Amino acid sequence: MPALLGLLALVLPLFRGPAGMQPTAATTMTVAQAISSQSGTGTVRGYIVGQPTASSTVLFGDFTADTALAIADSAGERSTSRMLYVQITSGYRATFGLQSNPGRIGALLTVTGSLTAYFSHPGLKSPTAMTGPAGDDAYYAAAAGKSGASLKSALHGIISSGVTTLSYDAVWNALKVTDQDPANPSNVILVYSGTSRSKSLNGGDPGDWNREHVWAKSHGDFGTGNGPGTDLHHLRPEDVHVNSERDNKDFDAGGTAVQDAPGNRTDADSWEPRAAVKGDVARMIFYMAVRYEGGDGHPDLEVDDATGGGTAPRLGRVSVLLQWNAQDPPDAFEKKRNETIYSTYQHNRNPFIDHPEWAASVFGQDTFARTFSSALATVADSAAVMREVKWRRMPSR
Repeated sequence: MPALLGLLALVLPLFRGPAGMQPTAATTMTVAQAISSQSGTGTVRGYIVGQPTASSTVLFGDFTADTALAIADSAGERSTSRMLYVQITSGYRATFGLQSNPGRIGALLTVTGSLTAYFSHPGLKSPTAMTGPAGDDAYYAAAAGKSGASLKSALHGIISSGVTTLSYDAVWNALKVTDQDPANPSNVILVYSGTSRSKSLNGGDPGDWNREHVWAKSHGDFGTGNGPGTDLHHLRPEDVHVNSERDNKDFDAGGTAVQDAPGNRTDADSWEPRAAVKGDVARMIFYMAVRYEGGDGHPDLEVDDATGGGTAPRLGRVSVLLQWNAQDPPDAFEKKRNETIYSTYQHNRNPFIDHPEWAASVFGQDTFARTFSSALATVADSAAVMREVKWRRMPSR
């Protein structure tokens, strides 16, 4: 027996993975745990919140390098004492460096490395693994290398697999989580109005908020049954009266100002949302057009370049939606919402939040694909301001 034990002691190590790559699913730490456990090797999961430049200094915009990032347990964290500083070594800079990838702000990161001080601050250095949301590459593996109709088909399969559907009643409580005001956990943010309103004021009376179908349910006549009528990826809180004003209009630029929702405009057959959520609206519409392809008893939803389509299962205007997708990239709030829907409720993702560049390929606007990178660069300088303004409470009217 001693001889056998000795043989096992020699053989078993051969079946272990490389250093730093041991199974970590059961031992993944929160940022708070990593901050208090600064020794050895660990795997940490948190939201990317900025670029550290000194022990107590973190940039939240106008990033200057690709060599470091800060993660936290909350996507809206601003206190450096609750952040873990992560070294980005050369092999990961092209993918995770914030100067090159400012859109990573607000995204979940899982990273494995040495838990040790960085910038004289609790940190993680010499990473051996860094992955994005939902293991990003693994989740979208079936879409790798595809474009156009093939990409759309692959994404449909990915986001339609293993989905949990909610009842319409269950949507109330879900929205209180997905759309919670980062500055006031007792409130939700209204999508068009931009105001912060008490979670308890959900209902149908004046002053209440209700469940806005961004893809108007009459465009396909799918109602409120489980499926497109209860899909959280396009359901958002909105004031009862503003919801009624938007009605079932398509999305387009122009119109007259909406008094109860500053920054929004409308005319007889279209609605233009405030600038801070134009991209959000576009990506919700793109999601619906890919998720619902006529199977499972649901209508085949499509985007087109028109307005005023009545009850047909289509919504426009796609050329304008593509512009909005480029002008208003995903921010921390939108990314966190996508992650919450994936991890807590439906277990599927909106691929156009994770990869907004895919919209051009799927919806046939080749020129958009060529200009997307330059459009992101143009807005990058103002991205930090937009993130703060977007969810700031606006004065009640």
